[in-house]
Amino acid sequence: MFSELIIGGVLISPAVSYAVIALVIVLALRPLLRVIGFSRFVSNPALAELGLYVTIFSLLIQFA
Repeated sequence: MFSELIIGGVLISPAVSYAVIALVIVLALRPLLRVIGFSRFVSNPALAELGLYVTIFSLLIQFA
């Protein structure tokens, strides 16, 4: 189980840490998605990337 992160005496929720980790994963995947032509397969690429972020965030919370 992931405990709270303490920064300067302030407790940061694990969900914030998971959100940052999910953002880093999505940003790392963006060049790969660009290479495979992800935007050609969906009608709204920005919304699809948001859905990918939410999915990764949910999986991190579920399995951590």
